[in-house]
Amino acid sequence: MNIQDLAIRLSDLQSFDGYQFECQPIPGEVDVLQVTVGDFEELPSYVSITDTQVLCITWLFTEDEVKPETRADMMEEMLELNIPIPLSAFAKIGDRYVIFGALSIDSSIEDICHELITLSENAVESISVLEEFLK
Repeated sequence: MNIQDLAIRLSDLQSFDGYQFECQPIPGEVDVLQVTVGDFEELPSYVSITDTQVLCITWLFTEDEVKPETRADMMEEMLELNIPIPLSAFAKIGDRYVIFGALSIDSSIEDICHELITLSENAVESISVLEEFLK
């Protein structure tokens, strides 16, 4: 499977668990697919495919949006949330905090859809839980 195949398969779905997917390929050194799940248009996921995995990332907020005096407490909260948030984990890429999930390259389209929906829901929930640490 490659990004173009995934974009076609997601776009061809009428609906999955009540959600529709809008896909926009982003060409570059590594091909990325921006995927918007249903009503979560403010938090699109970015999907890349390697030889071994399908990686789905959603940007949450930047370092500039964090209250400096609460940063350590926020990091502690993020570590504690990593286990109870299904199929997702927190990370930091440059100055951006993200939530991500990874799947096997052999995952079915249904598994990928489930991951994208769960990631979108977890992103919204995470921002809600962490908003006390944000400006």
